[in-house]
Amino acid sequence: MAFNITVLKLPVLKIGSNGIYVSAWQSFLKEAEYPIQNVDGEFGKGTDEATRIYQQRNGLEADGIVGNGTYSKAATQGFIAKIPNLSASTLLNYLRFGETEVKDLQKCLNQVAQLNPPLTVDGDFGNTSTKGLAEAYKKRDVRLRGELEQALSNTTKQKLGTDFTQAMDIFNTYAKKQRFRLSGSHWVDNFPTSKLIADLASPFRQKVEAFQKALIDAGCQVIVTATHRPKERAYLMHYSARINRQEISPQYVPAMNGVDINWVHYTNAGSLQAAKDMVVAYGVGGNPVSLNSRHIQRLAIDWNVTWDGKINIRDGNGRIVSVGEPCNAALNKTLWKVGESYGVYKLSNDPPHWSVDGY
Repeated sequence: MAFNITVLKLPVLKIGSNGIYVSAWQSFLKEAEYPIQNVDGEFGKGTDEATRIYQQRNGLEADGIVGNGTYSKAATQGFIAKIPNLSASTLLNYLRFGETEVKDLQKCLNQVAQLNPPLTVDGDFGNTSTKGLAEAYKKRDVRLRGELEQALSNTTKQKLGTDFTQAMDIFNTYAKKQRFRLSGSHWVDNFPTSKLIADLASPFRQKVEAFQKALIDAGCQVIVTATHRPKERAYLMHYSARINRQEISPQYVPAMNGVDINWVHYTNAGSLQAAKDMVVAYGVGGNPVSLNSRHIQRLAIDWNVTWDGKINIRDGNGRIVSVGEPCNAALNKTLWKVGESYGVYKLSNDPPHWSVDGY
């Protein structure tokens, strides 16, 4: 027996195709170390060549056309996890789970993960059941697959036959993906903030470089903590803080292209706790960060600048300025004036923050 590839309704891909399914196919090939240079959603000669190599290595007709034959092979090798907007219900249909098997699965998820409230065992694996699946993986992690396999009835195992083990592998991969779409502290590793002055926009970059040189020449210790913050990171920081402050409900957070996060957990308490965990991980503190800050525009730098005793520093006009205590740039207004002479302005209420205009 085989899985039902037709229920996925995947489009035929070939030279000239474009869009999210092409991107998914390119991503699959690239991760499998086929010669894909860019995941750009454009099916050109490079993607055609990589596709033919894939087909040849897998005993398929090497025609460069991605249809159900190629999809069938790729789906069992990890492509299933790349399919855009794949619902759990469609996936289970692909795996040949009927109503009886879905009811068995819902019952087992309740049992294994002790879901509270429990899923309704109705054979409809919709949005609530999908959230329950993500919650189950969050609670049981890598143990979930084995526990489900043990809990599922012999009737379900006999229905799937020799495909059962592979079906569980595919379903577990999907469950893991849903779990890590959920908001939480693990998102802090995505879209990292740069600490490189080279990532600032010109001419602000050159102004910072000149000020930094003057600081170091004067004997200051300079540690850069942030320059460019990707807009995606700002989005995550902003809305996790607002959810944590209960200024917005998780279900009303607007989506952002390129950030496949699910703010809504199985329970509202879970959503709030995840937002709190993100706030702590990001170190957001009080107010939500701006969605259009100078950091996003590459026009700000956060750094810690300290020195011992008194320093003599050259300002942007070539004059030597004596700077004493406090020996910290976050507090020393004399040094703020030196920064201004270079075109680097201090934001007074944000200790490490300097920018093109003080905001």
